[in-house]
Amino acid sequence: MAKDSTSLPPYFNIDPDAALAELDLPTDTGGFAEIAEACTRGRADLASRGMDEEGRKSLRLFSTWEITRYLIPVAQAHFRRVLKQNPDLPQGQSETEGGAKWFTLDEVLRLRAFFGAQGSKAKNYLPYRPAGQPAKLVAVANFKGGVGKTSTAAHLAMSAALDGYKVLVVDLDSQGSMTSIFGGRVEDEWHTAFPLLARHYGEYLRIENQRRLDRGDAPQPLDEALSAAMDMTARDVIQSTHWPNIDLIGAQLNLYWAEFQIPVWRMQARGWKLWDALTDRLEADGVLDDYDLVFIDTPPALGYLTINGLAAADILLVPMGASFLEFDSTGRFFDMLHSTFASIEDGENIAARALGRPEMGFEWDAVRTVITRYDGAQQGELSALMQAYLGKTLSPHRQDFTALIGQAGEQVNGIYEADYRDFNRETYARGRETFDATYAAFKRLLLGVWRRGELDAQQAAE
Repeated sequence: MAKDSTSLPPYFNIDPDAALAELDLPTDTGGFAEIAEACTRGRADLASRGMDEEGRKSLRLFSTWEITRYLIPVAQAHFRRVLKQNPDLPQGQSETEGGAKWFTLDEVLRLRAFFGAQGSKAKNYLPYRPAGQPAKLVAVANFKGGVGKTSTAAHLAMSAALDGYKVLVVDLDSQGSMTSIFGGRVEDEWHTAFPLLARHYGEYLRIENQRRLDRGDAPQPLDEALSAAMDMTARDVIQSTHWPNIDLIGAQLNLYWAEFQIPVWRMQARGWKLWDALTDRLEADGVLDDYDLVFIDTPPALGYLTINGLAAADILLVPMGASFLEFDSTGRFFDMLHSTFASIEDGENIAARALGRPEMGFEWDAVRTVITRYDGAQQGELSALMQAYLGKTLSPHRQDFTALIGQAGEQVNGIYEADYRDFNRETYARGRETFDATYAAFKRLLLGVWRRGELDAQQAAE
């Protein structure tokens, strides 16, 4: 039967007594704790899916088909022949007699290294990283929520790991979503980036106290928290993940305390360069020598943690949706970036000029915006307009929204953690195409930055 087109919309004729009957009791402050507890139980239930017997996330296996299609560019027949000729190499495991072979990512990395050393020199078995070039830090940021910031950072980290790079992920968002994706366990703020920032301030304070003593002034005491931080290094807060070549500095709610503590430190020591804290500590502790890429997930706000992440970055990626409001919000975000960093530069350079010292300035190797959750049928015209205004700043690749994204999200997994056997194989192949293309666009940026640095170094040496 056809629906009556003259029927009233559902917000007419609501009975107040019926509405009252559906209403629960008023919520007091304690009610927030009950809701939070319910969310904690639900989160634990969701996060437990895909965990091993010890309660930790485990990474799935990779089939011969998947390895030869996505990870090591060889024909399946040649791949099998190489394994047969080299019994010392990982041989994989079969779930059934004579069935397909499946390999751990650790085994895939070993196989890639073998092909890189013994295989055709015309193929790029190993990822490009010029000798002598430093690890690159990549911040993913936008102060508008829901634009795919964390998922973009996570999938790029996973893509790079599958490509053979060694990756560190730094979660600066106290919501800890990135930490959950990688199965991190963070008890309190002392297992986050907080002690690195605290130690950076503490070391500055020690230098200042020596200057005070030299002048005959009383030193500022280091409180218990700062004293504890002085004994910690970045390696104390780095944890391994279920990905063999991805490590994590995690986050949890107490990390937000840094947003209150940092301005207090800054007021006590105006000369402390708070924006250098994260970079200086990672460099001083030798952490950057252990990785090719560091992905920094920032909070959806331009606070002190975000400033640290952005100041540390060599490459800045800004995800956004193809909508007027998100385009407008992203423009305001860049305006705030300009105001914030220009203000820091102005303040520092006034003193530098007065003392005859070189002036400082922030610089990023590359800045790109990326359209996420793209629907070409409805957003093509608007995205083209955005491209016209932003030019090269907007990546020409649009990250489509696919059914694979939704299903992986329900399982608290990244796209590359999804087993293609849960889908039709071709459905899986189509679903991951948009993320492979996103990584390809990023990798072109990364390789261009590394190559520029390599050529600059060669020119300087001549």
